[in-house]
Amino acid sequence: MAELEKTYTPAAVEAKWYAVWEKNRYFHADENRTGDEPFCIVIPPPNVTGMLTLGHVLNNTIQDILARKKRMEGRTVLWLPGTDHAGIATQNVVERALLAGEKKSRHDLGREEFLDRVWQWKDKYGSTILRQLRMLGCSCDWERTRFTMDEGLSRAVTEAFVRLYEKGVVYRGKYIINWCPRCRTALSDEENEHQEKNGHLWHIRYPRQDGNGYVVVATTRPETMLGDTAVAVNPADERYKGLVGNTVVLPLANRPIPVIADHYVDREFGTGCVKVTPAHDPNDFAMGERHNLEKLVVMNLDGTMNNAVPQKYRGMDRFTCRKAVVEDLNSLGLLEKIQDHSHAVGHCQRCHTVTEPFLSMQWFVKYDQWIQPALAAVEKRELRFYPERWEKTFAHWLENIRDWCIARQLWWGHRIPAWYCVCGHIVVARQVPTECPACKSTDLKQDEDVLDTWFSSWLWPFSTMGWPDETATLSKFYPTNALVTAADIIFFWVARMVFAGMEFMGKLPFSEVFFNSIVRDMQGRKMSKSLGNSPDPIEVINTYGADALRYTIISLAPSGQDVHFATEKCELGRNFANKLWNSARFAMMNFKDQTITAPQKSQLRTEDQWMISRFNQAVKVISRAIDGYDFNAALAAAYHFTWNELCDWYLEFIKPRMAEGADLASRNAALHTLREVLVGTVKLLHPFMPFITEEIYAALREYGVEGAEHLIVARYPVCDDNLIVPNIEARMQFVQDLVVVIRNLRAENNIPPGKKGDVLISAAEEAKQQWIMDLETQIKFLSKTGTLTVTHAAAKPAQSVSAVIAGAEVFLNLEGLVDKAAERAKIMKDLERNDSFLKSVEAKLANEKFMQHASPEVVEKERVKLSTTREKLEKLRANLALFS
Repeated sequence: MAELEKTYTPAAVEAKWYAVWEKNRYFHADENRTGDEPFCIVIPPPNVTGMLTLGHVLNNTIQDILARKKRMEGRTVLWLPGTDHAGIATQNVVERALLAGEKKSRHDLGREEFLDRVWQWKDKYGSTILRQLRMLGCSCDWERTRFTMDEGLSRAVTEAFVRLYEKGVVYRGKYIINWCPRCRTALSDEENEHQEKNGHLWHIRYPRQDGNGYVVVATTRPETMLGDTAVAVNPADERYKGLVGNTVVLPLANRPIPVIADHYVDREFGTGCVKVTPAHDPNDFAMGERHNLEKLVVMNLDGTMNNAVPQKYRGMDRFTCRKAVVEDLNSLGLLEKIQDHSHAVGHCQRCHTVTEPFLSMQWFVKYDQWIQPALAAVEKRELRFYPERWEKTFAHWLENIRDWCIARQLWWGHRIPAWYCVCGHIVVARQVPTECPACKSTDLKQDEDVLDTWFSSWLWPFSTMGWPDETATLSKFYPTNALVTAADIIFFWVARMVFAGMEFMGKLPFSEVFFNSIVRDMQGRKMSKSLGNSPDPIEVINTYGADALRYTIISLAPSGQDVHFATEKCELGRNFANKLWNSARFAMMNFKDQTITAPQKSQLRTEDQWMISRFNQAVKVISRAIDGYDFNAALAAAYHFTWNELCDWYLEFIKPRMAEGADLASRNAALHTLREVLVGTVKLLHPFMPFITEEIYAALREYGVEGAEHLIVARYPVCDDNLIVPNIEARMQFVQDLVVVIRNLRAENNIPPGKKGDVLISAAEEAKQQWIMDLETQIKFLSKTGTLTVTHAAAKPAQSVSAVIAGAEVFLNLEGLVDKAAERAKIMKDLERNDSFLKSVEAKLANEKFMQHASPEVVEKERVKLSTTREKLEKLRANLALFS
């Protein structure tokens, strides 16, 4: 018979069982399997540059819980893994390595050689995070691992682009985009993160061309005034009625520009008169379109000033230029005042450089046609979010989005499938064109830009299954069932996948989305490498084990709330694993050399029926919680049942029945109940803690446990409501309360563990008297009681202490259990100390000066101390009387 090692060693167990699972292909989803209900979830593909973080641990543990539970329920489970090529992030990593190692830039190598280097880097490091996910226990179908730039997904990206272009949904145009001067690329609105910054509002005088004074405009970006092509006021602003239609002179550039009227202008902002820079502000661009203004770009792609500005400022960095412009305006007497001003400033999500609104020819995707169908899907509950509050965020974004800029000025990524002919014609094609369809020229040049990384990611739920081909995998597993992701990509990814699913598949890609918590440190800061507050999960696994980390991260993550993590909190998971291990070990020591058979129902004792009832209640609660995406509540219920009810109560209740000479039928009933409930418990816990439960299950199989060879494919427990017996549960709760109150009386009176005390219980109800007598042996064993007497009514015996529970009063006889003289001396000392403390509190509250100056909270705390100390003194005096 197998015996569990005395101490649980995670490293050896985890490596062993993961190899077994992979060898048996338990993670693989058979698309040809029939007669079952499939379950599919696609992994949010981590960046190919990625290393495992605690955020990944939480996200993937949740996905694995779902996958493992559904697999145990008999469903064909596809958890599809893969990685994202992560355009900007990956290119930045390789460029930095190139510069550090060879002192070269990508331009020194050229496009083709640089891309070869990126692929080499990807082949060497790109699978690191997937290997790390294996260490966490993730049961992904690794045979289906995909990469957003593998051949199949690249074909899907091209197909999507071409189809949308042919429908007029993808278009090329010159509009204001977000530009990162550091990364030298356009960014989508979602990649342009706004941060509140303390800046200034400069009030600048623009002289009127007719010499009749000046107007004052206010701006937060003085350097862009060199690109002004108008000044605007609100047509309803009486202050500027006579100014509209006149001309002012742009300071420093000495260009005449018109004064226009536009309802966009906020009369309350600044002076109510604003500068209009159509090439460097999205709202000014819109005004420029309405008023047919010139759009003058005044910056280069690296954020320096270009040749469209006066000679002095050319080549200056934009912020250096800002200082120079302000100084020059001041020396000319054109700077009226400077105000402190807090405003939101866009930053590149990747490198955190301040972005620049920039007029540029780019490729875009229209969103209009998908917005209403997506909103309707949420309204009809066809698409559900957990927690539900994210539905409002989703809807708000949909109602306020601009078209998606999908071009990126990078080399790493899916190159835009558009070719330009010398005749001006643009050819968008699935294959490289040989000639221009307009003029038959063969002089075609492909667009240099690549597509936004998210343009491949939004196709992920179906491109990974073979689209645009009609595959068996798509037929079996699309649409997927659920998505587990972080809320910070609800716009980047979730919404766009919804759009893509409706557009290309005619179906939503999933019906339920669960947003996992953000992992923070104990100070509430988001985990980050720069702050040095992010533990390495692999080091945590090496120290505590994967199961302990999984347990801890879920136990710290109430639905909808942030996780506050510290490495030492993994003691929680390790302690629970050890408790489970030791309890299973104890059970198997008792199973050894026993022939365990199914008992007759009449042979089940009260505690057996209670254990079975509580187990079925746990099955119901845990299963419902997981299916409702309340993983924290599910684990809390699993913990309570395992630690408190199974280990702390049931195992203790049945110990007398394991003793030598105990009734054999009673022992068999207890062992059978324990074995079946223990098997059920490891099944319930398996999705949360897969390694230790598989190890325990393998050992249990040698003691007559029937079913699957391995726990990963064993049947998940199903609640049998007929086995839930409220009356039995009430009876056991009463008995547990009795044991607890006797233990408390012993502890309060410092009774040594080796001494047994006589207990008298007064219970008016005959039913409760019978409950006590039925479990007399267990009560005495668990509470270290000598003689147990039960009566319907009793006066308090001499030399006894008492406590009351619902339906009974308990008396513990202290005679012979304590040293009266020692206890009396101890109580006298406590009385003296507490009496002295009471007088100090009374004096403080009687002090008028204290009462006048102390806050109400402080005064209330002192009053609580007063009340508590008086109660303590009263109890001490009562105890003193016992030892007189």
